[in-house]
Amino acid sequence: MPHPPGADPRPLTGEPLALDLLNTRWIDGDGPHDLLDSVAGLAVWLDSPPVREHLHPAPAAGRPPGAAPAPAADRATLDRLLRARAALDTLAAAAARQDPATPEGADRLNEVLSHGRIRRTLGADGAPESVVEVDDPSWVPAWHAAENWLRLVADRPDRIRPCANHACVLHFYDVSKNGTRRWCSMAGCGNRAKAQRHYARRSGN
Repeated sequence: MPHPPGADPRPLTGEPLALDLLNTRWIDGDGPHDLLDSVAGLAVWLDSPPVREHLHPAPAAGRPPGAAPAPAADRATLDRLLRARAALDTLAAAAARQDPATPEGADRLNEVLSHGRIRRTLGADGAPESVVEVDDPSWVPAWHAAENWLRLVADRPDRIRPCANHACVLHFYDVSKNGTRRWCSMAGCGNRAKAQRHYARRSGN
């Protein structure tokens, strides 16, 4: 069902951009949902605080600095973002199995990355500057999501995980000290698993 502009309806937000893009699909008691099934849903995603922060960041470590043109919530941006999501879907599935990226998955991601670059220059004040450049503004979200995946796999690829609930399709980046996070959220899948274990013990199953 298309999502009108408004509050982000997703149960999990705030993950790194690559995983936040994967988390535009989720399943709840009403069945499967896809925020990117319409341009209106794309507008919701682009306007969500974590996405705005990543695409238009203040200078900080861990993000490509420099402002790329603002993307429009239109069909071209949506189509290119869906291409990036398909590539990330393949790569995340391999990461969940702790397998290397398949050539097909790498090619898909590299095709998205080929539409942008980080240009390094020396500024007028003598300090280095970096600016993200893309072939067209409609590539901005897709390119940033693909570039963010590179950062995740360069850092701790073992911390890229799917929720341990096999009926859940959400992903997260485990930043816990011991790397023991299993659930997209304890309030959701974690509590359901806990309740199921309690019921099994009580029923003797």
